[in-house]
Amino acid sequence: MTPVTPVTPAVPAVPAASAARVGRRRLRGWPMTLVLAAVTGLSIAPFYWLVVSATLTDNEIFSWPPHLLPGSHLGENLRHLQDRVGLGRVVLNSLLVSGIQTVGALVVALLAGYAFAKFRFRGRTVLFAVLLSTLVVPDQVMLVPLFKMMMSFGLLDSYQALILPGLCVPFAIFLMRQALSSMPDELLDAARVDGAGELRVLFGVVVPVMRPVLAALGIFLFLGSWNNFVWPLIALRSPEMHTMPVALATLQGMKTNTDYGPILAGTALSTLPMMVLFLVLQRQFISGLLAGATKG
Repeated sequence: MTPVTPVTPAVPAVPAASAARVGRRRLRGWPMTLVLAAVTGLSIAPFYWLVVSATLTDNEIFSWPPHLLPGSHLGENLRHLQDRVGLGRVVLNSLLVSGIQTVGALVVALLAGYAFAKFRFRGRTVLFAVLLSTLVVPDQVMLVPLFKMMMSFGLLDSYQALILPGLCVPFAIFLMRQALSSMPDELLDAARVDGAGELRVLFGVVVPVMRPVLAALGIFLFLGSWNNFVWPLIALRSPEMHTMPVALATLQGMKTNTDYGPILAGTALSTLPMMVLFLVLQRQFISGLLAGATKG
């Protein structure tokens, strides 16, 4: 019996013209790649300098040529920061205030946005217009009325004075209302037909669908609360209640020399919670930002 030799299908040859076009496309892409690499380097350079300077002394920070490699004074700068402002207490205050305020603002935005988007009640349009009008009011205009209100309630120099003003964020309510408006009403009606109450519909149906939007909004809210400086500076009196921005500002003395090493070490340390939060929620954050780009 004659063996059968398998026939290998012929692979079509790539035309020389096609290969040349591919090569030209790759060459044309190199300038854009170099530009993006340069922009990325310029964006990372300040943060790298901040981290390096956190490990240097004041003389080394202002020396020329500048130090491009980390030094050995990070522990000393952190100890100096602990002695001056109480680093552990300051970080705990910032995490507590920012965490509670972010969660509370998300809950308020979710409830208000759900009501504006899915319920029909008298005065809804007027209330939403009033809400939008508050977006154009500068925060500085509200400092004096807010201070007098907290003083009349006896809440100055407390966690309540820092948390309560940030629980109602008009932009967050507006964003949740716009996101919930695109959710089909049939999905909610189906849950109601199955016997679910409004709270069950909200937390069992709406929240899982809105998770990317909530994650993106939560990052912005946490970032704003963590970096808030003006209101904590006005509302707080005792150093034990200081948040990170206020505590770092107290290190910049007018009569004494400013220790830039501890300040930069504290600034570098203050970026860690935001970086960790973004790394944990980056997938939901990107999905929330691109949610409207894939519709229609």
